[in-house]
Amino acid sequence: MTSLPLVLASGSPRRKELLEEAGLSFTVHSQPVDESRKDQERPDEMALRLARSKARVVACSLSEPSVVLGADTLVVVDGDILGKPKDEAEATNMLLRLSGRQHEVITGVAVTRAPEAEIWAVRAVRTRVLFRELNPEVVARYVATGEPLDKAGSYGIQGLGGQLVEQTEGSFTNVVGLPMVEALECIARLGGPEH
Repeated sequence: MTSLPLVLASGSPRRKELLEEAGLSFTVHSQPVDESRKDQERPDEMALRLARSKARVVACSLSEPSVVLGADTLVVVDGDILGKPKDEAEATNMLLRLSGRQHEVITGVAVTRAPEAEIWAVRAVRTRVLFRELNPEVVARYVATGEPLDKAGSYGIQGLGGQLVEQTEGSFTNVVGLPMVEALECIARLGGPEH
């Protein structure tokens, strides 16, 4: 059986790289969605809702049959969601808050078929991340690189931010932005390309 073409409903360069490294061919087609948190919404519920929203809006815009992958990654500490920092000061505050502590990275993965967006495969994947104790000078040097400014939680584990991490429990690629084992399972289940 011929697999359907894969569409990544995300502009994330990290998700694109992970799919390329897995040997998948795909196109990128992302559209904005409202990413605000609903009242009383748990982080895992939010990640799944946003992943589904991203996949649905793209799937409904396509005319050719295809498999659409949406994902949303959240960094959570003390029940608070740490998004992308608005500036260097906020990035610094986030990193100091994570210093010497464990936090969770939760990614919602949602895969659907275009154009009808009626059949779904979804997963929420959690990874625990322990930061080493950070002194203000280390944080200042890292923030000055600019790397934290477009990343949830103000760090990229696959880049220089990996030096801040002492330990991870669970999927490493989840922390990068896409839990690959689970994403590939969902893609294959809906008839997308297998790696």
